[in-house]
Order: sequence, then structure tokens, then C-alpha cells
Amino acid sequence: MSLDLDTIRKIVTDPTLNPSQKARFLSLEAENALPYPETDPEAAQALAEGVLCDLVEGHAPYKPRYVLPDFSVLLANGSDYLELEPPKTLDEAINCLMIAWHHTPSVTAMPVFIGHLDRLLLPFCEGVTHDDLVNKIRLLWRYIDRVLPDAFLHTNIGPEDNRVARAILQVDAELKQIAPNLTLLYDPESTGETLLRMATDNIAACSKPHIANHPLHAAAFDARGYGIVSCYNALPAAGGAGTLVRLNLHEVARRSEGVEDFLQRALPHYMELQFRLIEARMGWLFERSGFFENFIVEEGWIDRDRFTAMFGIYGMAEAVNMLRGKNGLPGQYGFDAEANALGYRISEQMAAKVEATPVKHAWRGRALLHSQAGISSDLEATPGVRIPYGSEPDPVTHVKALAPHHRFYPSGISEILTLDETVKANPQALFTLAKGALASGFREFTANVAGNDLVRVTGYMIRLSDVEKYRNKEGSRINTTGLGAEAAELTGILERKPRVIGHEYAQGYGQ
Repeated sequence: MSLDLDTIRKIVTDPTLNPSQKARFLSLEAENALPYPETDPEAAQALAEGVLCDLVEGHAPYKPRYVLPDFSVLLANGSDYLELEPPKTLDEAINCLMIAWHHTPSVTAMPVFIGHLDRLLLPFCEGVTHDDLVNKIRLLWRYIDRVLPDAFLHTNIGPEDNRVARAILQVDAELKQIAPNLTLLYDPESTGETLLRMATDNIAACSKPHIANHPLHAAAFDARGYGIVSCYNALPAAGGAGTLVRLNLHEVARRSEGVEDFLQRALPHYMELQFRLIEARMGWLFERSGFFENFIVEEGWIDRDRFTAMFGIYGMAEAVNMLRGKNGLPGQYGFDAEANALGYRISEQMAAKVEATPVKHAWRGRALLHSQAGISSDLEATPGVRIPYGSEPDPVTHVKALAPHHRFYPSGISEILTLDETVKANPQALFTLAKGALASGFREFTANVAGNDLVRVTGYMIRLSDVEKYRNKEGSRINTTGLGAEAAELTGILERKPRVIGHEYAQGYGQ
């Protein structure tokens, strides 16, 4: 494949792109001028036909898709390569992290994980007043949003309640920025209701943070732990994901004669092709790219044996509805018990197949199943196992319909509940809904509140005011505004129905 000079010229002269955005797009064109990692013809055909998707990772994966450094190693030891001494004060720790983030790669060319920030900073807070701590976090938040303006950049707080976590939530609600994306790791045994309530009040104010079910996530990983990165992806700490390849279940359903043909022939066949594509991409990264001769490996920030491969899926709703139609069966995914049961059956079969299939170079020798959030160009395929936009039921029915899927997706699954802005006058309802969803088995609770400028697209954030400016050809300093504008136009994300929480005290729910 050769460089397309017309495309290069269009990027260089695009008045809506700033110089760093142009450089990023130009680098992608250069990478994709190389041959694709060698794989078998059937997998290549499935990729070309859109049954498989590599999420535009590039033809020559020279860095992992997602990298989760253990920044505590840096703070304890400093860095020879970066000529940094171990920090002694809070200012030095923050400065050290700011430098380190610049050197943390990912598929976005910016970090997707900046650490468990409260755990990292708490040891340096002795003698620091609350007002000083908040001021320092505010300046750090401004730095992140202005210098690393990418909505996939993610930090975690919790599960223990602590002063840094509270300061972060206070600043995040105040500034209402795109970056950083934020997740509270919630454990009913150690987080406490006060911090959870602060988080749900923040959701009403700015649609952040995600709230992750820490006991469920922790059980899927080991003692070194995990991080929630990018959108809502759960991955091994000090490692990450080498690649994320996804399967369009709707397209698999098109190629099936009905439910049993889908389950017994088509789904196993295309999953096998997906494994072949994953192996090809992981092989190139680990055996040819040279990435793991990097200083962040040598200094112990990451371990090459802690990188998994993500086996992504999407289009569950359309697949179930199509398969039911081919079998002459009524019922709509998300509303009908039998339709929902077919979805659970598909998730369970895929989980068993992923668990049974070895993947070279992957952590523990296996990929991790992932309910993928979708991309802006997806048509006729709802993200992951979600209910299609505009047809969502009331929030409690919504949660109950999707909760049984969550146990099958250890590397991430999320729904976005869109709530009517009247919930701002009843914050207890949002708090109860979140507790109920997590108690029902949700790995991740996420909500948008109508009327907020800051909204969640799939897992990343956009400001509606930025999208409006982008549509007026004014460009955006935020790298992901264009993605959100395209998603709004093509996939109907803004058609989500704001629902009133009317059943938050239903019997057996959230008690």
C-alpha cells in the first residue's frame, strides 16, 4: 500500500485541525502504508467485510493499544532514563507524574491511564491543608485537559475513602472538563456511602465518574490488581492490552440461518477467525515491534507478561432481534424475557470459548472477553450488549435486562443510563439506582443526566457546546470532539431517551 497524496494534502491543509492533530493523522497514514500483519485469507476477508474490526489500530502495531504503568514504582524509585529522583513532596510527586505521562504510549498517542491517582498522591499529603490540596488538584486538572486533551485519558480513585479522592471529586464537579475520564472503584465494605453519594451527586452535575464494582473486577485479576482505562476497560495493572479486535454479532447473524445455526456454526467460525487476527497482531507487537525494549519495561513500570488481548464484541441487540425474526419468534431485545435469554446464552457461549482458547503472548495465556463501546462509524450495530438508542426502557427495567451479561465480560462492559434532569432535585434516587445496579451484578454504573453540557458518548466524554462549534467548522482543541460529532450524526447517541427514575424503591431492588 502506498501513501495517498490527496489524503496527505487534505490533512495538511485542513483548517479545523491544529498542528499536533495533523501530525497524529499523518503518522497514521504513514503506518498504514506498510503491509498488514500477515494473517490467513479468511480472517482478512472477514476484516474487509466488516464482520471483524481492528478499531483502526494500524498496520504495524509498534506499541500496545492500552498501557497501564504502575506509577508507584516511579514514585518510589525515580527514573534513571528521565533523570528523576524519587519525589519527597506533593509538588514533586505531581511534577514527576506529569513528566511520566508524557512518555506513556497508547493507541491514541496519549496516555489512556494516569494511575490510581489518590493512592499515588496520598503518601505525600502530610501537612498539606485541604485548601492547598484542592488548589493543587485544580491546577493538575487544568494541565491534563489543556496539555493532554483526550477523552480516553483515564484515572481511578478508591475503593478506600480518602481526602485525595474527595478533593478530586470536588474539582471534577467544579471544572466539568472532558479530561481526565474518571472512575470510582466502589467496594461496599470499604468505600462507604458518603464517598459513593459524592460520586452520584457528581454524575448529576457533570455525568462523571463511572462507578466500578470493585469486588467483581478484583476477582477477575490478581494481587497486583487492575485499572479502568480509556472508556471503561478493565486490564491488568503494570500491563495492559496488546490489541482489541472486535466481532460484529449483527453481521454474524446475517450470515446465519437462525438461532441454532448461529450458535453451532456461524459464531464459532467467526470467533476462530477473530482469534487468528488477534494472534497476528499480538505476534507483530511482541516479536517484531521492539516495544518491549523500552525504558518503562526496564525500570519496572510495566511487565510484558501482563499484557492481555481483548476479544471484543458488539451488535448484540441487532443480532438477537434478527435471529428471533429468522426463527419467526416475537420479542424485542431489552424488553422480552426470551429475547434477553438468547442474549445471555450468546454471552455465555462466547465466554466459554474465550476461556478455552490459548492466545500466545497474552496474560495467563488467554484473551479477555470485552463488550466493546462502539465507534462513530458503526451503523446498524449498537455498542456491546446495550439496548439501542431511543428505545430504552425505564432505568430499573434497563438494569435488570442487562445485569446478567456482566459476569461474562471481565475486561469491561458498560451501559449508559440517560436520566431526566429532574433527578437533580432527587439525588437520593440516583444514589439508590447506582447501589441497586451494582448489587444486581453491574460491573460498571454509568449515567448521563439530560441538560448537562458534558455527556458520555460510549465511554468517553464530549461537551455539546464543543460539538456545536465543531459543526460550525471552528475545530476543537479536544482530540475526541470530532469523534463525538461524527457519532452524534451517524449513530444517534443524542437520541437516548432521558428516563425518569420511577421504580428506584421496587421490591428487592437497591435495598
